[in-house]
Amino acid sequence: MALTDIWFLLIAVLWTGYFVLEGFDFGVGMLLPVLSRDNTDRRVLVNTIGPVWDGNEVWLLVAGGATFAAFPLWYASLFSGFYLALLLILVALIARGVAFEFRGKIDSPRWRAWWDRAIVGGSLVPALLWGVAFGNIVRGVPLDAQHHFTGNLLTLLNPYALLGGLATLSVFALHGAVFLALKTTDELRQRARTLTGPLGALAVLCAGSFLLWTQLAHGETWTWAPLAVAAVALAGAVLVARAGREGWAFLFTATAIVATTVLLFGSLYPDVLPSTTDAANSLTTTNASSTPYTLKIMTWVAVAFTPIVLLYQSWTYWVFRKRVTRASIPAGQGL
Repeated sequence: MALTDIWFLLIAVLWTGYFVLEGFDFGVGMLLPVLSRDNTDRRVLVNTIGPVWDGNEVWLLVAGGATFAAFPLWYASLFSGFYLALLLILVALIARGVAFEFRGKIDSPRWRAWWDRAIVGGSLVPALLWGVAFGNIVRGVPLDAQHHFTGNLLTLLNPYALLGGLATLSVFALHGAVFLALKTTDELRQRARTLTGPLGALAVLCAGSFLLWTQLAHGETWTWAPLAVAAVALAGAVLVARAGREGWAFLFTATAIVATTVLLFGSLYPDVLPSTTDAANSLTTTNASSTPYTLKIMTWVAVAFTPIVLLYQSWTYWVFRKRVTRASIPAGQGL
């Protein structure tokens, strides 16, 4: 296997990890006003992801850095063509991160309400736009012979990509509800478990339609397998969550996200950004890659440091594995 193929695979793995881990963060943020009844409830919900959300975003940073180093032309075309969408995602992520830290600094309902809105918006916008972005990556965008994006914002807002946005939005919401059922107790746990039913139906409808469209329009023969796995996993998540088996439900939603990402990257390869103008203008793993020497150095660095990062993040999840209860929330200390 060539180094270009290895790095395409590694980037796919990084995006998979990001969507699985940050996906439930987005879901928790989006469900903040839906599941909470008072400020203590909202603090419980925020505390379920408080110790891990920033570590989950490391996967995005590494995926972006790996794309820049391994496939610089892919990175350049993405950030020029998808500039506005990526800027909106960046602003939303910054607002959400600031909101987590600042909502408790002042003991004022109005102060907290504004930051809670930032958490909801900062979770909803990326959950939607990542699906739109990857829908356009798989579908392709207009590129000229120099691999410059020649479309505009409306080019990216096509039906297929918008359906992709609804798919990621609904699946992340379900993933977050299952995570909250796993991490909370009493009424909050029951509310989250009850919500998995309608969210699951929405996820099956949106994600199922998007994945079937992807398979029929862009898929390979072997990508029917991840499509089937994603469909079964989504249905299984709803069934076992309603039965109170939140751990299995979370495993199922994570499996659905993994299978979905496999289908997307499998449908994309060997392209990294297809051109809808002329197939000869498409960026591939070959013409978009860095030099072999650069890829070789990157491979040795990845071999050395990836296990360390995985061990540290696994340890973090193990330390904060217990459920968060209302009784564990201390009195507000804000000004």
